[in-house]
Amino acid sequence: MSLYTAKEIMDIIPHRYPFLLIDTIEELEAGVRAVGKKCVSMNEPYFQGHFPGNPVMPGVLIMEALAQVGAVAILSAPDWKGRTAYFAGIDKAKFRRKVVPGDVLTMETKIIKCKGPIGVSQAVATVDGQVVAQGQLTFAIG
Repeated sequence: MSLYTAKEIMDIIPHRYPFLLIDTIEELEAGVRAVGKKCVSMNEPYFQGHFPGNPVMPGVLIMEALAQVGAVAILSAPDWKGRTAYFAGIDKAKFRRKVVPGDVLTMETKIIKCKGPIGVSQAVATVDGQVVAQGQLTFAIG
């Protein structure tokens, strides 16, 4: 059973369809870390053009999904409740394998540094236990 469904996630972050890229939050330590999941479906709007006949989830959207999981983690902390977390940078991003329809993307984001409204998280996305993408994501809370 999930800790948060999409409806509850939308109470924390402002993203909505088609840009809400996480389906559930499975684990949460407010202000510290979160684990979320995305069931990748053939019906995703980006598959119309990326790539016809060979659908692959864009790497930038995997990073965005990881950032959304991180936003749930940080914005669940009482000090940041009701705010918005913005992308401020991506470092050390690596993509290890394709994410395709039928995959369940499991994403873990850990806040490793936070000074005032600026922070850095370490993020890893896996499918069936294999790392598909990772990186350090910098965020700014507005």
